Amino acid sequence: MMDRAALRLILLGVFLISASLGVKKKQNVDIYSFYINSTVTSRYATTVITSRVANTLNESQEIQFEVKIPKNAFISKFRMTIEGKTYDGVVKEKEEAQQQYNQAVSRGQSAGLVKSVGRTLEDFKTSVTVAAFSKVTFELTYEELLKRRLGKYELLINAQPMQPVADFKMDVHIQEKPGISFLEVKGDLSTGDLANAIKTTRADKDAWVTFYPTRDQQTKCKSCGENGLNGDMLVTYDVNRQNPNGEIMVSKGYFVHYFAPSNVPRISKNVVFIIDQSGSMSGQKIKQTRLALLRILSDLDEDDHFGLITFDSEVNLWKRELLKATEENLKNAKSFVKEIRDRGATDINAAVLAGVDMIKRHPREGTASILILLTDGDPTTGETNIEKIMANVKEAIGTKFPLYCLGFGYDVNFDFLIKMSLENSGVARRIYEDSDADLQLQGFYEEVAVPLLTDIQLKYPGGSNLTKTSFSLYFNGSEIVVSGQITDNSVESFTTEVIAVSKGSNVTYQDNTMTKDTSDVPPENEDFMQRLWAHLTVKQLLDRQVLLKGQEKEDEKKESLKLSLKYQFVTPLTSMVVTKPQEGDVEVANKPKEGERGGESTADYYDSDLSHYPVQHSLQAAKIIAVDDFDLYDHPLPTYMYDHPLPTYLYDHPLPTYAFPTMHTTTPPAVQVHSNRFLLPVVGQSKPLCFDVPVPHKLRLLQDSASEFSMNGESLSEQNGFHQIAIHYKTNHHLIISTKSISYHNGQDNVEILWGQELTQHNTDGVSLVVLENEMNVTMGNIGVVIISHKKDGVMFLWPAIWEYPKDVNLTGVLGKSDISYVKTNGSQTPTLKMKDKEVKTYLETVSDYRLHSTPTRECWLVPFQAVMEAEISDFTVTQL
Repeated sequence: MMDRAALRLILLGVFLISASLGVKKKQNVDIYSFYINSTVTSRYATTVITSRVANTLNESQEIQFEVKIPKNAFISKFRMTIEGKTYDGVVKEKEEAQQQYNQAVSRGQSAGLVKSVGRTLEDFKTSVTVAAFSKVTFELTYEELLKRRLGKYELLINAQPMQPVADFKMDVHIQEKPGISFLEVKGDLSTGDLANAIKTTRADKDAWVTFYPTRDQQTKCKSCGENGLNGDMLVTYDVNRQNPNGEIMVSKGYFVHYFAPSNVPRISKNVVFIIDQSGSMSGQKIKQTRLALLRILSDLDEDDHFGLITFDSEVNLWKRELLKATEENLKNAKSFVKEIRDRGATDINAAVLAGVDMIKRHPREGTASILILLTDGDPTTGETNIEKIMANVKEAIGTKFPLYCLGFGYDVNFDFLIKMSLENSGVARRIYEDSDADLQLQGFYEEVAVPLLTDIQLKYPGGSNLTKTSFSLYFNGSEIVVSGQITDNSVESFTTEVIAVSKGSNVTYQDNTMTKDTSDVPPENEDFMQRLWAHLTVKQLLDRQVLLKGQEKEDEKKESLKLSLKYQFVTPLTSMVVTKPQEGDVEVANKPKEGERGGESTADYYDSDLSHYPVQHSLQAAKIIAVDDFDLYDHPLPTYMYDHPLPTYLYDHPLPTYAFPTMHTTTPPAVQVHSNRFLLPVVGQSKPLCFDVPVPHKLRLLQDSASEFSMNGESLSEQNGFHQIAIHYKTNHHLIISTKSISYHNGQDNVEILWGQELTQHNTDGVSLVVLENEMNVTMGNIGVVIISHKKDGVMFLWPAIWEYPKDVNLTGVLGKSDISYVKTNGSQTPTLKMKDKEVKTYLETVSDYRLHSTPTRECWLVPFQAVMEAEISDFTVTQL
């Protein structure tokens, strides 16, 4: 059944994307060959992972394939070969792929969803049934443009096959036209005996790294064991930079220009640090922030000027003006930093504007100004309208200098920080709540510590379809990359021009290159530049969509989708569909959004010059299981269910029968009576019960007196569902959900959220709020509910469902009936149910189940409210929400 397929997705699927590369260790499964081949041509890396596995059992069994890939990469190919037949994944528009996925689920077949974890890698997982004594070959290809940070490129490769492999080979070939200046191999896979399995070879323009560990060596490294390899190999390198004009490559009508001058005097900077010290920064966050700031202050150059601003509900300036980074000033500043304490609410608007004002009041010719904001939450006081804040900041900065936004943890509204930084020529970076958070903060500062050029404009006469050509700052150790097409193939040379400002003076870099193919790459890699251009173009188109609106946004979306499909990239707009050999099962690979610690259908596609936001892929199977004899779901649960560990009660006993209300409009011949219809699946019965509650009403939907939790809903006359739902927890947590907005008050802070925004999360004091586009997931204490926003006939309405509760809780309310049962009696012309020793007349009704976005129709036995609840409707009404 459709419902059971999705339930199994909960109980058995929801594959945690496992940070592994290989096949789950299993008796009678032999990974007899495992190859990783990575070719880097002018910073563009194409990596192919090939795993050959044998089923040595005398019966068929499922074999899993798991890989970790860099978050900046796009998967571009996946195939499985079984008994000589190849099954290729096909990249399709996300909506089309989702339709195919839904159809597969409705047929009871397996399907794929996405789950994302990790900081630097993302996960891809799939499985296939292999016949007795047969073999399967998995092959995954992904592509990425390596970014230069702090003077080096990093190629990260992960290996965790889950068993020692007899034939394990990793080959890396790097080709760089200007020559390779240095190369180093680091990571877990270069420790212990494994170091002896690594060989590096360098020529003028090429470098090779081979890693051929024996079975024995695969169990002897820092993080290895009886399950074989487990860790990363990090190949770092840089290229020679003899030409200050940069490196230009031309191939088959495309060009790429790498611009990274190093013989440029550093520009002294004016930097203002804006530090959130609101209550949510308490504990380890504020400690790590203080530690990072102390280190950063020590790294300031003496000709730098700096300012410190802390904020909560108030804005506190260490000094009203920028001060020179003298020894005495730095000593005083460190004393101030050591006293930073968490307190109060979050007034981001006032704090950032104060930082802008500080820089504007102290202009210094020939310097570079930078604002760095660190926050871990939403604006909760002062100006809290995000759009208004962004408008205020943009107007105040006026393109004069960049704003860099550091978002601490997962509670922060990261989309807001991305947009605000993009609008002001900066980037956003997530700081993960780990033991090294202080080093993450310091590492970001190091990337922007040494500005060399400002106001950089790159020009390419005869070039078209160019990637980004305007940059506010160029920092030492980074690199500017521009790619495009050459419009006139008849010209013999191609001109590049870079105009920038160095210490207040204009500088120009000009160069010419021959338009004949100068890439010197082997034929098998000759299309790399076209793919590099497409990769970079798609990334930047997706960046810009964050800020665009209306038709302009749609046009850019169409262009990025067109390129994603043409080059078969799995991007936020596409999914890879794999039809598996057994019974045509379907799986789908997506890129979920960074920060959504579960299976969302979108991706964090933002990746600008200084930032590398996580983007994740996975292939994941959902299969079918029967629970008792009633249907629970007919498509996957709300996406939120993949964001958190599943409630333990799912494993302990059947889902609560009261968790699934629906809604209905009854139309007798003479008069139209509107009602909300609640659906009650009954353990052991194929058809659920349903009952009506006339509207309008203010209802007590759910209550647990022990934990001081209550949920009430208000319905309007002649409208479906609820127009407002209120949830209360203890004495100080109040959540009001309407069809237009969401308001939460915890006794101190007020949080306002609008429907239709990107993922928004808020966590505090045992309360978790997760808002998706048309779904809100609320956990207060030990009770979790889902509120779905629907639109029917142009009218918005809400509908609730329960998804988590402890077994021993005594719930009351319209949704709180858990002990219902019935027996259908025979012998009567009118259908009759026996409920609690009473016979109740009934009839079958077809209803829509609005606890699901797809609103499936179901047959149910319609019975009076009193027969189910053993009370009158008036017993469940409330005077106020």
